[in-house]
Amino acid sequence: MSELASPPSGAATPPRPFARPPAPASNGAVPEQKRNDHSVPSGTATGTLLSGRYQLQTRVGSDTAAGAEFWRALDTVLQREVAVTVLRKLGPEAGAIGGEDDPTGPARAGEMVVRALRSGSFEHTGCSRLLDVLAPGTTGVPADVLGAAVTEWVPGRSLAETVSDGLIKPLAAARALIPLAAAAEEAHRHGLVLGCDHPQRVRVTPDGRAQLCFALPRPDVEPADDVRGLGAVLYTLLTSQWPLSAADAARAGLAAAERTATGEPTLPSRHRPGVPVELDTLATGTLGTTESAGHVHTAAAVHRLLTEVVEEDDKVALFPPAHDGVPPAPDDVWQDRSRAVPRADPERKRKMMIALVSLGSAVLIALGFVAIQLGAAFSDGGGPHIVVGSPPVAPSDAPPEAGPARDGQVAVAAVDVYDTVGDRDNAGRIGRVVDGDPATGWRTFVYNQQFPALKPGVGIMMSFASAVQLAELSIESPTPGTVVEIRSATAADTEFADTVPITTATLRRGVTTISLAGSQPVNHVLVWIKKLGDGNVSEINEVQFRRAGV
Repeated sequence: MSELASPPSGAATPPRPFARPPAPASNGAVPEQKRNDHSVPSGTATGTLLSGRYQLQTRVGSDTAAGAEFWRALDTVLQREVAVTVLRKLGPEAGAIGGEDDPTGPARAGEMVVRALRSGSFEHTGCSRLLDVLAPGTTGVPADVLGAAVTEWVPGRSLAETVSDGLIKPLAAARALIPLAAAAEEAHRHGLVLGCDHPQRVRVTPDGRAQLCFALPRPDVEPADDVRGLGAVLYTLLTSQWPLSAADAARAGLAAAERTATGEPTLPSRHRPGVPVELDTLATGTLGTTESAGHVHTAAAVHRLLTEVVEEDDKVALFPPAHDGVPPAPDDVWQDRSRAVPRADPERKRKMMIALVSLGSAVLIALGFVAIQLGAAFSDGGGPHIVVGSPPVAPSDAPPEAGPARDGQVAVAAVDVYDTVGDRDNAGRIGRVVDGDPATGWRTFVYNQQFPALKPGVGIMMSFASAVQLAELSIESPTPGTVVEIRSATAADTEFADTVPITTATLRRGVTTISLAGSQPVNHVLVWIKKLGDGNVSEINEVQFRRAGV
């Protein structure tokens, strides 16, 4: 049951039970109650005391469409934090109800208060518990306050604070929304609404559960608005963008969602990798128009789909998850233990070999000198002298010439992921394609759809120390069906439209040799993946080039 006790501050008698206000008039307004003789300052500000009990401390948001302010407050009787939704009588320029140009404002506020009273017995873990309702005219309430509702404070963070630290794993977002969806389903079953279609009414607890914190939604809210609100919260957790009112997004400190040519929010998967197609479909289904295909009409459907996605993820927990753009948490079962293998530097290796040879020669010369001295000490000077090692070689200022790689292989001086969209799939592992070890490799993200549905493709840009005439290249890959286009470029960051196609090939499992006969000398070669292999992913373990005329 909800707590509805509001004893006045400093009362010597036990707390009085909350008395419901008189029934609303025919226009929906709650009749004005008789005030006490104590004057109450107008307005709400930090330190304002409502009904002699609830001290406003921090204003955390506002819903101008409902004429509501959201406050973090202190219950001075029970010494606990509470959330207070205050209906203010403000000017029409503030967008609130009850202004001079809105004569129906008090009536609308009264309707909101009555609806809150009717929901007094509703309790669910997905929304904070209603503790008290202050009707218009309640003792100790400023004259320009049309009503207030007091609920339990939800510890944790707002939606904007939750997504401010970076992307959230898609399955974590689905798990977070389940309690709120279950609360909306239960409320609709009882003929009630939550009003979760405003970003500042929802908070996320420290253990990752989305929960409705502030009551008194606007009077025209319907169950369909709650369904859209659930989709909006999911969309925000996936993309850090609020897809409903841009004004509400700005007040909450969130970016407004990007939209398609038809005005609908873009798919969450277009903003980050790894979003399951089920969550993509659910987000668009709740936010789309009622006439659109795949529209989700009820909170029960949202709750059921989220539960199915999470249960399916639990079933496949024995397999590594798809890459979702977020590093694994410390308590995740699957940890990415791999590290990018640094590519060997040929110049550094050559200098090291020269240093080792010089050191070895010096050691041999020193041993030879010691042997000569020992021989002289134990001989009569008439025998032959034996020299161990080689005579010193005159130093030369000319550096040794670097000849071609063995069997005509051309060394790659630099390699990087080339991506026109900006995701740069697994860029930290790209050095593995030229490390000389076929057991290591680089792979693209696992995509929900084949190229070019989500992006035109992704490539590997390889650069040489100087221009070279190539005869062929070989690509070792375990993902057959990958289609690559070999293109030349004048620089590593050349625009894709300025690169020149040389040839196209379809990779088979193992090594695929691609002829580059007839091509011009190049400084940079782009291996452009225009079609993914089996499972909408491509993997390349090794790339080798051979020069012409060898």
